[in-house]
Amino acid sequence: MTSLRRRMLEDMQLRNLSPQTQITYIQQVARFARHFRQSPADLGPEAIRAYQLYLTTERGLAVESVMVAVAALRFLYTVTLKHAWRLDDVLPVPRRPQRLPVVLSPDEVQRLIAGAKNLYHRTLLLTLYGAGLRRSEACQLKVRDIDSQRMVLRVEQGKGGRDREIPLSPTLLAALREYYRWMRPRTYLFPGTHHGWRADAPITSKVIWEAVRLATRKAGIDKRVTPHTLRHTYATHLLEAGADLRTIQLLLGHADLSHTTVYLHLSRRHLHAAPNPLEQLHVATPPVVPRSRLLRQPPPP
Repeated sequence: MTSLRRRMLEDMQLRNLSPQTQITYIQQVARFARHFRQSPADLGPEAIRAYQLYLTTERGLAVESVMVAVAALRFLYTVTLKHAWRLDDVLPVPRRPQRLPVVLSPDEVQRLIAGAKNLYHRTLLLTLYGAGLRRSEACQLKVRDIDSQRMVLRVEQGKGGRDREIPLSPTLLAALREYYRWMRPRTYLFPGTHHGWRADAPITSKVIWEAVRLATRKAGIDKRVTPHTLRHTYATHLLEAGADLRTIQLLLGHADLSHTTVYLHLSRRHLHAAPNPLEQLHVATPPVVPRSRLLRQPPPP
């Protein structure tokens, strides 16, 4: 490990960044260094700007992926290397497209769960939807986090280093008990593998992606479904069932209520509650409405 990488790692640890963020930032900086075949300490604003342009135009990465690289380089140059550049000019934050997330209907959720490859995948999908978990939170979930006496599921150190508790659905608890009798996990609820053998270690996010991908295909769902789709669906279905935004914010572990308000745009109950102004008009229907001249039949010869 180079001295620069060690310093950056120590800086992230001092600021209590999550282990996954530390890994991601180190990977992004390593890719930046490999691209120019130089130490980042020897590169200046022009190289940084050229690299962001390369990611956007030549690599064609999504805005979210470019933003991760930008965040890693900002940390390196402002915190570890302590450069006083105007980073807004050197590393502009790309504009994120405002897209509504995909949400599944209750019927599609049932079909997705029914399409699970095996009991392992089925329990994963039920937990993602039934608790509205992030992918990383499901990977780190431990057996001790299931409190059947209080009927809560505990998420330790979720995004932003925040703990939270989620009400445990009786349906999910029954599924988890069936799964536990079969799998007998020790520490991690969803144990991973090591060299092809089951190990008492957390699974990787790749396992969750594969479970969702296979179930989506088996269910014949045409929407683009990701593990996070189940979290969006959980929140939207809660809102449609009458839960208030503040409660949903706490259940999802959002730091800001503004992150939760997006579900107002997805809830059918809230969208249909607003009367359409067209319905307030008395539009007379004429007995015959002239068609466009382009659709008329040509006159007979």
